[in-house]
Amino acid sequence: METESAKLLAAAIAIGVGALAPAIGIGMIGSKAVEAIGRNPEAAGKVQTMAILAIAFAEAVAIYALVVALIIKFA
Repeated sequence: METESAKLLAAAIAIGVGALAPAIGIGMIGSKAVEAIGRNPEAAGKVQTMAILAIAFAEAVAIYALVVALIIKFA
């Protein structure tokens, strides 16, 4: 029974820590994109495209953390 508790705790820590950095990164990307568009509205299309691409890469890191947490829980 103790091993099951340890696995659940490890999975919770893995997804908690693994989602923290991408969340901060996505917030920073969004704030800087809005700031850049505010300074140069003509470049909104390019900034928006690059911001969405960067957010997708940051979100992929959180998905990897979720996969690791699920592996810990069910393996």
